[in-house]
Amino acid sequence: MATLTRTTETSTAGRARVRGRYRRGESLTKVLFVLPAAVAMLALFGYPVVKNLLMSLQDYGLKTFFTGVAPWVGLQNYRTVVTDKLFSDAMLNTALFTVGSIAFQFAIGLGLALFFRNRFPLSGVLRSLLLLPWLLPLIVSSATWRSILEQDSGILNRTLLGLHVIGDPVPWLNSPSVALIAVIGVNIWIGIPFNVTLLYSGLAEIPDELYEAGQLDGATGWRSFWYITWPNLRSVASVLLMLGVVYTIKVLDIILGLTGGGPANATQTLATQSYEKSFVDFRFGQGAALSNILIAISFLFAIFYLRGNRKAVDE
Repeated sequence: MATLTRTTETSTAGRARVRGRYRRGESLTKVLFVLPAAVAMLALFGYPVVKNLLMSLQDYGLKTFFTGVAPWVGLQNYRTVVTDKLFSDAMLNTALFTVGSIAFQFAIGLGLALFFRNRFPLSGVLRSLLLLPWLLPLIVSSATWRSILEQDSGILNRTLLGLHVIGDPVPWLNSPSVALIAVIGVNIWIGIPFNVTLLYSGLAEIPDELYEAGQLDGATGWRSFWYITWPNLRSVASVLLMLGVVYTIKVLDIILGLTGGGPANATQTLATQSYEKSFVDFRFGQGAALSNILIAISFLFAIFYLRGNRKAVDE
């Protein structure tokens, strides 16, 4: 009996060792599959972020490329850009550009998504055509809209004059009072397809049975949207708004293609100011400091927004 017991214990211990080796091998296999992606992420994203952070703490200028010397200045670059007289204007323009673009992109995109939820002839063709602004390279869109918004020869002013809506051509891109509005309008046009696509996908996931049950309870029209559509669309809307803010806050090519940050810095944002500091003034340390401020703002917004949305969902 004792021999049988020892044999059973030895067999059990052997099986345990085999299972342990199998689990360790399985864990190692998982790590080896993930390792290439992790290395690529560190090389393509981690290194540039760390390098940009280090540059923002150095006097990194054009001469650094020849001498290889970039003196350590600590937070001096941050103090310089924050105390710059253009920084407050750039912050305000960034906020107006971001809020204005996101609000109208989402509102128009939601309206179009609800419209296309209804089946009608050529709905698929029209949805496909809506993707064109999103598929075009941004520099091409900027050049096209610049010609449309031209004060003297632009088709927009010519159309408005022909319809007697305006008496004189509007300097859409040359007046400090309307240039930012024009740039926001172009960015809204570019961002609508992305909003329509995601919101339409979210609407398609809502079961028709919910609307049928809602009709029996008197939930039609606005009530149907508020009590059925919006609660089921909230998760998609949350992700869409967060991605929209993170993307819009750093928009550069559209503004450069339309106004270059002018006139009189009326369309200057943190992104364009960072570009000018780096590639016009060749003060790469200050440009890196501005870009890090943008990253910090986006990161903080994402944290607070996701936390607030999580609390709302839990409640």
